Amino acid sequence: MTIVQTLISGILLGGIYSLISMGLNLILGVVRIVNFAHGELLMIAMYISFLFYTTMGLDPYVSAILVIICLFLLGVLTQRFMIQPILDTPASTKIFATLGLSIALQNLALMTLSANHLSVKTSYQTSVINIGELAVSIPRLVAFGAAVGVAVVLYLFLQKTLTGKAIRAVAMQKQAAFLMGINVKRIYLLAFGIGSGLVGLAGALLMPIYSVYPTIGASFILIAFVVVVLGGMGSMFGAFFGGLIIGLVEALSGVIFDPGLKEAIYFVIFIMVLLVRPSGIFSLGKGAEEVGLK
Repeated sequence: MTIVQTLISGILLGGIYSLISMGLNLILGVVRIVNFAHGELLMIAMYISFLFYTTMGLDPYVSAILVIICLFLLGVLTQRFMIQPILDTPASTKIFATLGLSIALQNLALMTLSANHLSVKTSYQTSVINIGELAVSIPRLVAFGAAVGVAVVLYLFLQKTLTGKAIRAVAMQKQAAFLMGINVKRIYLLAFGIGSGLVGLAGALLMPIYSVYPTIGASFILIAFVVVVLGGMGSMFGAFFGGLIIGLVEALSGVIFDPGLKEAIYFVIFIMVLLVRPSGIFSLGKGAEEVGLK
């Protein structure tokens, strides 16, 4: 029964990782930039959710749509005024730019908000659903359900709408997309905005589970990069299932081995996947060339 409970906990934890990683994957797959500030966007989203809770009394689940809008606009502004001017520069310039933004946001939060851990109190944050001897955390179940919903909605959006097809076209071959009349810069803005909005949703849904502090993004961003590469860069369902794999590995390694080894174990798996299938487990082609599934 302990193993079954561990599997359930791992899957729910993986849902949280998936939710954070899908936005990062969309930005990487379309804009072709490794956004090292993605974890800080999560931190900002959690602080905004906390602000709505303390000033307006809004439950994090209620304020989620407002947080998504705020992070979407922040993502658009970041893309327009910081990323767009350096799109044609070497990869190292983009890396240093987003890394610098990450450090700046962390230190700005430390200066203005202090290093205190802040949390919300809701009636359901410690609630569980009991199934026999098994216990399922309601907030984690909600986050997992959101991850499933996001993966499905993104798939339908990318496959069935004209805008989604334009995003996929830019991701596959931006020069050809430009020649076909697609406004590539506008698609970049939209993709970065949607990716940031998704991490905004993740931030709101994580508030009943975790406390927020200026460096919380660093706790998730490294795992998010592992999930993205493991699942296949640009693949939304790859990011979803990659998150589940990492969640299961982390949960099981904490039970079977020493909990302190959990990060080492999934990084070993990560390196093995890179050696055997560099494009990722679930990619159907070149990982970074694909957004969604064909």
